[in-house]
Amino acid sequence: MNISVTKAAKEWGVSRTTIYQKVNNGELSRTADKKIDIAEMLRVFGEPISKKRTERSMNTVQSTPLNSQSVQYSTDIEHQLALEKLKNEHLSQQVSDQKKVIENYQQQIGQLNKTLDKANASIQDFAQARLLEFKKFEQGYEPPPLAQEKEKTDDLSVATTQKKKRWWEF
Repeated sequence: MNISVTKAAKEWGVSRTTIYQKVNNGELSRTADKKIDIAEMLRVFGEPISKKRTERSMNTVQSTPLNSQSVQYSTDIEHQLALEKLKNEHLSQQVSDQKKVIENYQQQIGQLNKTLDKANASIQDFAQARLLEFKKFEQGYEPPPLAQEKEKTDDLSVATTQKKKRWWEF
């Protein structure tokens, strides 16, 4: 359960400034809505003053020692149970938050893998095209001209095959 800084200050008998200092120092954490988890307050400041007063008044009431001890024992157990429940809720929330973070990272990894696969495919296509161009160039291979352009390029192709220059020759 979360409470405001003002309410926490009243219940624990500390100033709001002290609470803010503990938050700034990292000793105490707040939720996204700027409230403080009771479990955090218990961890940092111990029991609230209102509960301590109640326990003190119960101890001062005239009763038999046996009855007083059982009441104290019962109060201690109830307090421990409440504290454990708060811890459990806090830990459950942390586990839930971490699962969401993991899911988010898994989605990002999946998207990055898809992008990487596409990039690798493009690189392979490019490398194959360049290899074919290189092999054609090494073998002196020129594709035959189209039938329509054959007449226009006959004289040109004879001249280019005789004077073929390689790109590395000057």
